[in-house]
Amino acid sequence: MAAAPASVGCGGAYSCETAERTREWMQALATFLGRHRPLLEAHVVNFFKDRLWELVDAEWMECLRREPVESLLKLPSGCVQEHWPATLREFVLTARSLVIPREQKAPQSLVSDIHVAPVGTVLAQGMNSKKKHEIENLAAVVHAIAKRCGAKTVVDVGSGQGYLAQALSFEYQLRVVAIDASSHHASVTIARAERIKKHYAAKCVEKQLLMVPRAVTCHVLSSDTLAAVTLDACKDDNGEHVRDTKTSTKKITQIQESTQGTPPLILAGLHACGDLSVNMLRVFVSCEQVKALVSIGCCYNLLSEDTYEDTDTCPGFPMSKAAKHSELVLGKSIRDLACQSAERWRNLTMDIALQNFDVHAFRAAFQMVLEKYFPEVSRLSPSIGRQGKALRRQRLRKVVESQMTTKKNDDFSCSTLKEQNKNTNDVHPVIHEVDTGPDDIHQNAHQKFILFKDFTLSGLGRLGCGSVEDTSLLEIWKDVQPFSEYIGPFWCLRAALGPLVETYILLDRLLYLQERSNLVEALLFPLFDPTISPRNMAVIAWKLCANSSEA
Repeated sequence: MAAAPASVGCGGAYSCETAERTREWMQALATFLGRHRPLLEAHVVNFFKDRLWELVDAEWMECLRREPVESLLKLPSGCVQEHWPATLREFVLTARSLVIPREQKAPQSLVSDIHVAPVGTVLAQGMNSKKKHEIENLAAVVHAIAKRCGAKTVVDVGSGQGYLAQALSFEYQLRVVAIDASSHHASVTIARAERIKKHYAAKCVEKQLLMVPRAVTCHVLSSDTLAAVTLDACKDDNGEHVRDTKTSTKKITQIQESTQGTPPLILAGLHACGDLSVNMLRVFVSCEQVKALVSIGCCYNLLSEDTYEDTDTCPGFPMSKAAKHSELVLGKSIRDLACQSAERWRNLTMDIALQNFDVHAFRAAFQMVLEKYFPEVSRLSPSIGRQGKALRRQRLRKVVESQMTTKKNDDFSCSTLKEQNKNTNDVHPVIHEVDTGPDDIHQNAHQKFILFKDFTLSGLGRLGCGSVEDTSLLEIWKDVQPFSEYIGPFWCLRAALGPLVETYILLDRLLYLQERSNLVEALLFPLFDPTISPRNMAVIAWKLCANSSEA
């Protein structure tokens, strides 16, 4: 690059400005996560079945169950209360000290002369506010880095409907190849680009070159595939669009022998899913033509993971030598936890938070129904209950919102409930036997059971299971209901560990690049507002010399 941007430190008690400091941070993370592995591996569906609240210090749970919801929601962000047990405060504060700072930095702190072009109404068609925010900031950074390293071609990996590709083409006049596994996305990208081109053609000055993204459809199963498709597409200047539906089997060594005419290029990825982000890093290191990389990953649960120390394997995690030799093994459940966002938790309303806690309680109680009445389904379906999850959550939200439109002291009357749940008449006499205390609590218990029943019937239907008697469902609900108050505190404690797992994965990717310090400069940069886009950390890297090869 003509003038490399200054390295951006990670701040806090730890630093990732050098490989050695990154390794120290990762070791501290591995030690802390190792001490809390039972909490990391716990899954909310087994909350009642395995009495998961007993994994947590009883003093912590007794304290947190009495806390207002607002305090619980701030816990993953490192907020503690003076009256909490000292060990609980230490856990929360230590966890927060190990998390990479996620506050958005101005792109100008990365490249001083950067210009963030607003996405106009034509380019913004189909974008929500989150996507618009992401595209504006990412496109500006990609353009600035491309200019600095002399690259005029960008490969948008996991391009989706082409929002980033079109912003780079029409706003910044860069040549773009958009790669995505979906042929539908490629068609949408092409059609959308043609509509936008007409608008820009009508307003542009004479002889201004209009760049239109070329769409490539390919299932990227490895870094070799991504390298082959990338270099082939960038060499082909004939026609506006290239579509390749065949998976390439070329090896990196073969690719590098035939790359004459391939222009210097940049790899960019906005939330490239699972191993796709990892493959981008490997192609960046391996291919001479790739001069820079801007990658924002997501879907850590879809990463492949290898627990062996064989450096010839290429899993999505771990990547760095240090992580490969670490004793820290994640697994899908823990990697899924990495997607938790402290910022999102902190900004939930109390009503939405309580709805979420209820959904977790219903799902855990639903597991008890499966264990008792459909054990073969419970054993054979690892993703049990996730079918129709969004629908059941939506239905629950509609019911709760309808309650919120009535007066606080006049929730659902029994007659209203009977109308909405015609098959529950035989349950009403039984539920009145539940000792719930004052009338308002009794009403709440009644409503919760009706919602649990609705949740269960929906789940059983989607799994192809038979029905269960209302009285049997009530029996299970009566058994678990006293412990449902622990779900919120338990889930908040577990959510506090999620950002640590994500930090470890991000540092592993950074260290993979830092281990090639004589060839590559790399950093992590919080590019988006984390309350808008929780996966906001970009891995940004550029070559220091002309030739490089994967170690």
